[in-house]
Amino acid sequence: MKTILKQINQNRYFLLFVLLFAYLQSIHIRIIIRRTLDAYIFTPEAAVATFISACILFFVMDFFIKNWKKSSTFSIADILKIFSSSLLTYLLVIKIIGFMISLAFGAVEKNFNKEVAILSTFSDLIGGFIYGSFFLAYRYYKKNTAYQKQLALYHQALSDSKINQLKAQLNPHFLFNNLNILDQLIEEDKQKASDFLNEFAEIYRYVLDVSDKKIISVEEELAFAEKYFKLIQYKYGNVYSLKVNHSEASGNIIPLSLQLLLENAVQHNIGTFANPVLIIIDLNHKITVSNNRLPKRNSKKTSGRALNNLIEQYALLTDQQVEILKTENEFSVIIPIIPA
Repeated sequence: MKTILKQINQNRYFLLFVLLFAYLQSIHIRIIIRRTLDAYIFTPEAAVATFISACILFFVMDFFIKNWKKSSTFSIADILKIFSSSLLTYLLVIKIIGFMISLAFGAVEKNFNKEVAILSTFSDLIGGFIYGSFFLAYRYYKKNTAYQKQLALYHQALSDSKINQLKAQLNPHFLFNNLNILDQLIEEDKQKASDFLNEFAEIYRYVLDVSDKKIISVEEELAFAEKYFKLIQYKYGNVYSLKVNHSEASGNIIPLSLQLLLENAVQHNIGTFANPVLIIIDLNHKITVSNNRLPKRNSKKTSGRALNNLIEQYALLTDQQVEILKTENEFSVIIPIIPA
């Protein structure tokens, strides 16, 4: 009983639609037949009887679907087989019920003579076709909705897995680059190397903290980027400089985005005290990280893996795309701000 009540509650809007349709259908038929408008036209007993008959049909169709349908999708063959078998079974059940009621009230001759039997069978067949079509459409809709939800969950899980893979690629890259800087500083200036190591430990703690996050606030990422740039200056001094044009930019970005773009600018350009590389971060409705181009001579061609990694992460999280603008004198990357 609890299962039936649960089913009724889950499908209450569909059942209400069927009842309303049956009621409007009964009004329409009575107006056509009687060609008059009175109180009897609006009485609900015919609609209730049709509704009960439709529920019997739904039960029959549900039985055949559960027992015959093996795959998760509807095929034409499945629909024809289930629909025709359900209609025949429904007609048989309705006739048996009708015969038993007529027998109980002594009205078998009146209700089961040839003319009445043909008309009632035709009427039941048309009704069964209409309400059976409603049921199949409703079942298909529910099945499709459930499938779409499963598909969305699958894509979400796939996106999460892909993002984690991409982050796993970046973290060793970050660690390797900074350990190289530390190695060089140890040979040049042990005190500076010690200071660098202390700051690097604090920064890497942040890297570990955000490694399992998809997004982080712009403010947090900007503060981290400014700290990270100080590490760069431990090695290069003021041949690289950073300027941040502040504005009230709220929202989120992918963790380590700005750090990656700062690193990208340093990796591909070489500055001097006379002609430094100036990196500018503009905060607005988007974030633009740009730098003047001073390409390194005889530098090895890089794969651009880190930048492609960032582009892929944004593609998985938002419809907005990362933009790359390159001229003879300037290189810019525009990253979208993800709404909070």
